[in-house]
Amino acid sequence: MSKALPTRSENYSEWYNELVKRADLAETSAVRGCMVIKPYGYSIWEKMQRALDDMFKETGHQNAYFPLFIPKSYLSKEASHVEGFAKECAVVTHYRLKADPNGNGVIVDPEAKLEEELIVRPTSETVIWSTYKNWIQSYRDLPLLINQWANVVRWEMRTRLFLRTTEFLWQEGHTAHSTSAEAVAETKQMLEIYAQFAEEWMALPVVKGVKTANERFAGAVDTYCIEALMQDGKALQAGTSHFLGQNFATAFDVKFQDKEGKLEYVWGTSWGVSTRLMGALIMAHSDDAGLVLPPKLAPIQVVIVPIYKNEEQLTLISDKVAPIIKELRKKGISVKFDNNDAYKPGYKFAEYELKGVPVRLAMGARDLENNTVEVARRDTKTKETVSLDGIADFIATLLDNIQVSIYNKAFAFREENTVKVDTFEAFNEILDTKGGFILAHWDGTSETEEKIKEETKATIRCVPLDSVEEEGVCIYSGKPSSRRVVFARAY
Repeated sequence: MSKALPTRSENYSEWYNELVKRADLAETSAVRGCMVIKPYGYSIWEKMQRALDDMFKETGHQNAYFPLFIPKSYLSKEASHVEGFAKECAVVTHYRLKADPNGNGVIVDPEAKLEEELIVRPTSETVIWSTYKNWIQSYRDLPLLINQWANVVRWEMRTRLFLRTTEFLWQEGHTAHSTSAEAVAETKQMLEIYAQFAEEWMALPVVKGVKTANERFAGAVDTYCIEALMQDGKALQAGTSHFLGQNFATAFDVKFQDKEGKLEYVWGTSWGVSTRLMGALIMAHSDDAGLVLPPKLAPIQVVIVPIYKNEEQLTLISDKVAPIIKELRKKGISVKFDNNDAYKPGYKFAEYELKGVPVRLAMGARDLENNTVEVARRDTKTKETVSLDGIADFIATLLDNIQVSIYNKAFAFREENTVKVDTFEAFNEILDTKGGFILAHWDGTSETEEKIKEETKATIRCVPLDSVEEEGVCIYSGKPSSRRVVFARAY
């Protein structure tokens, strides 16, 4: 608390890393590349989970749990899938330790080698589709709509808290359908759910689109995504939904008997979001003073700080705010009354500003006399003195306004930093000066896409679902193009 955060303009990366730690969201662990999510950070993730889980269940999905370990042979069954994840897999080769005969602790027992190595799941398509083979026999078993909340491991060389860690938390949905059309509809439905959650809960405007062949999920026919823009001008993929076609059903021989008695392969989807959303939340909204949290995801939505000179004043303030706290909680608003006498009010103000508490109330002796309270907004840092009469309704409305205000600010930022370009020179200039989303023509070839990525480190984030046909020429090759795509440098 004694040292100010680095500013975003000076060092965005350092600002982010320090904010995650100082706001008590997470810290690095003793295991390289992994993180400890602290209670304050985990409570935000829990709110995300709760909201998403409700949305999943409203659309007919059920939760299940599948093994952490996947037999190596399973990954070999879908060629593009294994190729996509092979370099990220952690492998279990032995099942026992024994005492080191030289007295140096324990060693791997060479006699305990597994007959078949196990992969620590990087994603669960293979183990889930091997299970679905036993669950699906008839069209009556379809659709099968399953989600799981789990951890996965993808071995990373360069890690950053929440954004890219060796182990992370996520949900992964895996569904099976009797027709291609039904599976595609499911894929698009889940994309809409992710977009709705991002915009209504995270106050994060997103672009919905389809990934190019180069960027799609390993083993998918099509990958749909939502892309968000961070304050440093980089994009962040905030969620993906994959139409798997019959690829995994074929690989694991998952068939069903249709109404005519004919055996057919089922059609599949998978979709997921992870604790990377925590990184998006931080980078999209926060400022040089700390977190700025949308009220719907804030662990503490309102904090009340008493300002007093003696125990008598504290008692009077406590009695005054007790019915207000009760009324706010009845409205489903989380409230903290901070009467900890170990810290002065100024310290507390700075702490709750750092932690992004949306609304702060301060009450002193004069407020007691006047039946008022000072109300401070975290998003705008504005303060006003308000009557205690009807204060619960006032705060409930204020929290709704803050949620909208945070979204509108992020949306305005994205609009200001979304630019159309028609030349490669302009493309490079925008990338190097301000970044953001660049709408540009592309000739549709993987070769051109790769060359642009190699030369600029920018990727095609998506082909927007709402894009319209527009005749033009590719900024790199000069070949004909029928629509613009979204380019950006990304996390």
